[in-house]
Amino acid sequence: MSVQAEGLTFAPGMPRAGILRTVRSWPLGLRLGIVVVATVAAAGLFAPLLTPYDPIAQDYRSTLLPPSAEHLLGTDNLGRDLFARVLYGARIDLQIGLIATYVPLIYGLALGAIAGYVGGWFDTVLMRLVDVAIAFPFLVLIIVILAILGPGIQNMYIAVFAVAWTMYARLARADMLVVREQEYILAARALGYGPLRIIFRHALPNLLAPSLVFSMSDIVLNILLASSLSFLGMGVQPPAPEWGAIVADGRDFLLQAWWITTLPGIAIVITGLGFSLIGDGLSRLLGQRYIQIV
Repeated sequence: MSVQAEGLTFAPGMPRAGILRTVRSWPLGLRLGIVVVATVAAAGLFAPLLTPYDPIAQDYRSTLLPPSAEHLLGTDNLGRDLFARVLYGARIDLQIGLIATYVPLIYGLALGAIAGYVGGWFDTVLMRLVDVAIAFPFLVLIIVILAILGPGIQNMYIAVFAVAWTMYARLARADMLVVREQEYILAARALGYGPLRIIFRHALPNLLAPSLVFSMSDIVLNILLASSLSFLGMGVQPPAPEWGAIVADGRDFLLQAWWITTLPGIAIVITGLGFSLIGDGLSRLLGQRYIQIV
């Protein structure tokens, strides 16, 4: 059994040289993006090995220290090591980005595929819900829901899950309108297969590529969303070392301790760049048009 998709081919037992040739054939941006994201993920995963400091331990004798050999990225106003907080913050932000992206992708893709295949009242109702959700700015809807539920990472997930599925549903439904007229779908109907089998076994695998490409940019948006909400005090709550919260902690000390806000901000930019490169590379590799929300 092999996995193949226009320039991407892997099979059990494939020689290492064959795997290397396949990877070298990928777009340069895709390879660079994977390296960047893997580096950020590894830094968060192995944070206890990379720094001896506790990210939430306070040391009032070491407040607002600039970057040095002892504290690579300096310390904040409570004496917490900024390098440790940025490393541990990678765990939180990557977790938020992945969960907030791929959980809505699952049921958004399924709902959109069903709506595009069966049509009728279900398609009409679902698309009107999607239109209403998309009509409002995403961040505004999230803030409204959090204002009702209260701040915190769990409520942030609830808010995102309630809204973020709409784009995946629209993408899947648009592609399904084309796929359902393809010959292999017509053949499956002629063989007497039920709608659910046709949708989830035959059609859905061909609807994944556009959603996967879009999900890379969506991860960036969700990481920025988490950072923005934490900056506003509605996301991850102190003393958790989330990048947006760290930036918010340093805004009152920007002139005298620029490193508190600047260095976590650089981490956000680098991570976002990595996922953007992966998305652009996947769009080229899979022959899909890169989708971006403005």
